[in-house]
Amino acid sequence: MSFVAFVEGPLFYIAGAIFLLGAAWKVLGLIRLGRRPDLAPPRGSAAWGFVRGNLRHFVPRGIFTRRTWLHIVAGYSFHIALAVLVFFGAFHIAFIERLTGLSWQALPRWGFIVAADFAFAGLIALWVRRISDPVMRQITRGEDHASTILTFLVMLTGCLALQESHASLRAIHMLFVDIWLLYFPFSRLMHAFTFVLSRGHSGATYGRKGINL
Repeated sequence: MSFVAFVEGPLFYIAGAIFLLGAAWKVLGLIRLGRRPDLAPPRGSAAWGFVRGNLRHFVPRGIFTRRTWLHIVAGYSFHIALAVLVFFGAFHIAFIERLTGLSWQALPRWGFIVAADFAFAGLIALWVRRISDPVMRQITRGEDHASTILTFLVMLTGCLALQESHASLRAIHMLFVDIWLLYFPFSRLMHAFTFVLSRGHSGATYGRKGINL
């Protein structure tokens, strides 16, 4: 078995299984924690508050926009562009089709490159803010830097593999993808799933109290 076949086959399946099981375990663990009983009579809907709490956080509040505009622009640029790359890159769609049989329209090559530019710019801007802002430095841990560096390497090796100049470049990219999947459930990258629960918990609490977010 070649190295490419190994990282795209057995190692990928192992990493994918650990990713899914680990993420599900973390999410279910948070759900099982539950909430302390609120003895006060409800004044609103906790369920609607959960939904509203999530939707409201996608739009920055005006009073904070001036101080956090870089974080907002960089965050949306990175996350949206990364999702576009993962789900609409031609090579990614081909890989998904090989695994599941599902396929859809891919981005043109120029669209992939533009999305990659936005993703890199957003990720780098977020990291620069993290190391330059006094408050962000106080709440940053080594794990945050590790997550950023690993994600950057996954993206960089993916762009190098895009040229298809050598099979080893694709193998290196897939190796970093496998490492990223293994690392994900045990890192702060889990915020990709847990942010819904975090925002929803606050929204449900306020919604039950009848507070308009």
